[in-house]
Amino acid sequence: MGITLEIPDSVVKGMRLPDREIEQRLRVELAVALYAQGLLSMGPAAELAGMSRETFGSLLGARGVERHYTDEDLQQDAAYARGE
Repeated sequence: MGITLEIPDSVVKGMRLPDREIEQRLRVELAVALYAQGLLSMGPAAELAGMSRETFGSLLGARGVERHYTDEDLQQDAAYARGE
């Protein structure tokens, strides 16, 4: 299942980024925000950002986002890795 998100042109223009960088930047920002709020675990957040877990973890550290990893996160990541 995929989702298409419509971003108003005024918002896209307000980002002041080259067109080729906008989609990736939005994916990264969404992944960081969802991870920080505890709505995504590390694996799916890294995938959304288009990064390896290690690179995404480094980004979180650089931004001062506290890493959270519970037993439930471990189970979700394991299920995700199995394709469940």
